[in-house]
Amino acid sequence: MSKGKSGGKADGLPVLDRSPSHLLHRALQLALDIYADEFGPGGVTQRQYAVLAAVETQEGLTQTDLVRITGIDRSTLADMAARMIAKGLLERQRSASDARANAVSLTEAGRFALDEARPKMAAADSRLLKLLSGGKRETLTGLLRDLIKAGDEAQAPGPVAEKPAKKPKADKPKKAKADKPAKAAKPEKKKAKKAA
Repeated sequence: MSKGKSGGKADGLPVLDRSPSHLLHRALQLALDIYADEFGPGGVTQRQYAVLAAVETQEGLTQTDLVRITGIDRSTLADMAARMIAKGLLERQRSASDARANAVSLTEAGRFALDEARPKMAAADSRLLKLLSGGKRETLTGLLRDLIKAGDEAQAPGPVAEKPAKKPKADKPKKAKADKPAKAAKPEKKKAKKAA
């Protein structure tokens, strides 16, 4: 028996099991739990791994580039980059392409941390995908890539429409100031001549 919109079952599935947002959240939590189990305490976080891997792929990325590539929001990424610089995993310099922006690159310690993390990340991904049968594994990753690509395209700003040229202001006749009554002339003080 199907229940209405109140949160019960419809089509045989509980309402949360039909929600892509909820299912993605649950899948993310599962992935993060497996990741934490593989990396153990003190390892780089999943987001730190994403930043290190992105920077290795293309040295000199700006913070804006990293937001776009990793999907980490700007303020979180700024805090993460500052902490990773303080830990000596990244270094910052002025961007060659935009003098107003900072670019980041891996330090030797950052390369070491990434090399150490790679097999653990592969193990975490393998454990996660092993939960699905073989044919579904590539389907899942393909669908996730498609979803992310479509979302990026939907959020990308369209072509900037040109603003219409401002109309020149017509010369308005200046309003004549209302005639103010003339100031009364101050009476001159007559100097009394001293009698000689």
